Amino acid sequence: MTAQEKAKNYFFFVNDEKFDTDEEVVTGAYIKSRIANLPPGSGLEMEGQGSDPNKLIGDGDSVSLKLGHGQGPLRFTTVPPANFG
Repeated sequence: MTAQEKAKNYFFFVNDEKFDTDEEVVTGAYIKSRIANLPPGSGLEMEGQGSDPNKLIGDGDSVSLKLGHGQGPLRFTTVPPANFG
């Protein structure tokens, strides 16, 4: 068995599309880099688990994809770029 075959496979959802990765911890920038045709300046919001509120995820913010007890996969939605003026 190769090291790649031994690697854990993590996943997350963005706008109902599933993304697979071998990384346990990813950044907002990494997640956004996986989304085809994402308009520049778009934001990313992570759905809250249970009664937790949704949270905006910045490009430099790290999130763990490891599933905890009773915790489902992380789900994100894209936020369109803000238009001011």
